[in-house]
Amino acid sequence: MTSSGVPMPPQATSNNFPASLSASPPATIYPVPPAPLHPANNFVPMAPPDNHRVPLAPLALGTSNVHFEKPMTLFSNAKEPTTAKRLHSAIEGDREGEDDMPITDSCDVVRRKINAFLNSGEMNATEFLREIGVTSDSYGRFMKLKGRYSGVDNQTYEAAFRFFRKRKASGVDEVPRKKVKKDEEAKKVDVSDTQLEGEENDSVQIYDTCDDVRQKIAAYLREPNITQAGFLREIGKMFSEHKTIQSKQLKDFQAKEGPLAGNTSSVFYGSYVFFEKLRIQQKDAKSKKRLEMEAVWDNGIDRSRPRSYIVRNDEEVVLDQYGHPSILRK
Repeated sequence: MTSSGVPMPPQATSNNFPASLSASPPATIYPVPPAPLHPANNFVPMAPPDNHRVPLAPLALGTSNVHFEKPMTLFSNAKEPTTAKRLHSAIEGDREGEDDMPITDSCDVVRRKINAFLNSGEMNATEFLREIGVTSDSYGRFMKLKGRYSGVDNQTYEAAFRFFRKRKASGVDEVPRKKVKKDEEAKKVDVSDTQLEGEENDSVQIYDTCDDVRQKIAAYLREPNITQAGFLREIGKMFSEHKTIQSKQLKDFQAKEGPLAGNTSSVFYGSYVFFEKLRIQQKDAKSKKRLEMEAVWDNGIDRSRPRSYIVRNDEEVVLDQYGHPSILRK
């Protein structure tokens, strides 16, 4: 008798099977005890014990084929397919589904997207930080870094990447394009009335480091009604024979790091001449560092070839903030 008070039927033995199958008696079969009754709203199906078998259907006697009914599946532990789960997460905006997707942009790429987005005017910095849920301190630290992997642990990196990915997934440009008329931009940045010594043969003396010029470029491109294409056109005009400077040249120059890294680039020379003309046109005084650079570099930074040095194995070359080399013992 079961714990619920239902009597157990007697065990079936080999005498219950036809003589045609008696040569190979089957294992003892135990009937499944009926599940205890529960109220409908608390019904819980009971699984049969592991040492019990589900009763077989009656044998089809007198035929050459013996057929057993396929047991009914009582329980299933199958999980929701991964694809369906991700689709559901995408529709519902589930954060867990988003975390399954890898971050494919480097830190530098995310920083460039942030700068371009804020430069578009769609949001200001405060609105953007509120949208991605990041503090201004975290954002400030991330944006000051340079390098593909510099800032991977900063929360701004992941939050901004997911922000731009959501825009792209919804069919919106990750970074809105500025609607700036070429004529208006050209008029704003026209420095043709200002002439520099040595400009006629592309030998203007340079008193900014490559890092200084990179900072000026980044700040300038964040100004309203300024586009990268327009900037490249203007710095190409700074040569005696106008040059066409490609966006890749600008990207390569901006990706470098070091006071003299990129000194042979056309972007370096053209940008320096452009910003120097702009400074004179706007009647801005020379900065303190600019005056110090003139004292360090008598004839300006050499841009004819990359700087290289020959030292012993126990020595290394260290450049200061002006790009001036010093040899130190390791």
